[in-house]
Amino acid sequence: MKLYIGNDTCSRAPHLVANELGIKHELVFVDVSTKSTSNGEDFSAINPLLYIPALKLDNDNHDVISEAIIISSYLADQYPESGMLPPPGTLERVKADQFLVQLTTEIAQKHIPLILKLMTEQGTQVNTNRLLRAYQLLDDRLADKRSYLFGETFTVADAYVWGTFWNNRSGVNLDHMNNLAAWKARVDARPAAIKTLKEEAEMVAIYKARIEAQSS
Repeated sequence: MKLYIGNDTCSRAPHLVANELGIKHELVFVDVSTKSTSNGEDFSAINPLLYIPALKLDNDNHDVISEAIIISSYLADQYPESGMLPPPGTLERVKADQFLVQLTTEIAQKHIPLILKLMTEQGTQVNTNRLLRAYQLLDDRLADKRSYLFGETFTVADAYVWGTFWNNRSGVNLDHMNNLAAWKARVDARPAAIKTLKEEAEMVAIYKARIEAQSS
């Protein structure tokens, strides 16, 4: 399978999930501004909506799955013994899915207009306050000294929050959230997280080399 990723985007979440599970995959870097790729593919043929991540399967139809939480959940469901998600059809799974959707709408999507500086001063403050409230809920959740968001097992939710931890880029100060900081340090230290960042950097370098070769 091929996983189409960017640089410091939500594609880090399924990338990390794949590495945590030891799933073999080919990485393709996509420049989100030009939509050009590290291997020369036409990304518009992969995902007509022109955003990442996308996962192209090795099945007969070469199906393509998009959306970071959907890809991450699909990968986790292939390895139910990992405990990265509860079994489909259970109330526990409904709660986990609800949590993931809330992370998408209340954290990931709230960062983007701040990063792109698309908002008025008032709008910036409103979005910042919403992000602070959402992150505070995570900090409170971790106050009982659990290792990860759902206990002692690393889950898709942890991968998604880690993959969209964009507060430095959006200007939202989380320095006072000690529980969240300790959680972030634990995730950063995981071998799969280290591998994910290393592979992402390598793909960026491959892409840049390709562009430089084309322009010379």
